[in-house]
Amino acid sequence: MIKAVVFDMDGVIFDSEKCVLECWREVADRHNIPDIEEACRECLGINAAATRERMLKRYGEAFPYDEYKKESSALFHEKYDDGRLPKKPGVHELLEYLKQQKIKIALASSTRQEVVLQELRDGGLLNYFDKVVCGDMVKRSKPEPDIFLKACEELQVNPSDAYAVEDSYNGIRAAHAAGMRPIMVPDMAEPTEEMERLSEVVLPSLFEVKQYLQEK
Repeated sequence: MIKAVVFDMDGVIFDSEKCVLECWREVADRHNIPDIEEACRECLGINAAATRERMLKRYGEAFPYDEYKKESSALFHEKYDDGRLPKKPGVHELLEYLKQQKIKIALASSTRQEVVLQELRDGGLLNYFDKVVCGDMVKRSKPEPDIFLKACEELQVNPSDAYAVEDSYNGIRAAHAAGMRPIMVPDMAEPTEEMERLSEVVLPSLFEVKQYLQEK
């Protein structure tokens, strides 16, 4: 019996990973930053502190990451605030189905709380979620299981009774480590043998996730 479904946000609820990458590409073009797409892909699914750490490791301690991040964020908000952030196909249908079935719903996003709440609110999705757990609410980032364990605790369900819907490698690793039932819906990262092994199932979109859960 399905008691809960816990969603990642970026790349699962919103088609935002590509939007973030687009903004970083603009910043990289302005400042001649090499291999920015590869750098961004390395940071999929992790929180702000871990992203900063990886960027400095790649580009060196003198790299003005905070300045470039601020520039990229300003571009992102200019383009996508006020409900303009595109949603993933099938998100409304899946969330409506879960609500109708009285299945608990949580969000477990590595993004900081202020941004998560604003984007959900602007997208008209906040009221679907019983609990929202964000990257700045736990010490350890994905692929550690902390954020998923906290989401299950907040929902008062055992991790083994909850599905996790994720698009990133680190997200799937975190959900598996938490003892949940991971469903991978690939976005910017294609499933690998490891992802096939750690996921209960890999599905092409949220429409198929809804169908899969209906059959459980």
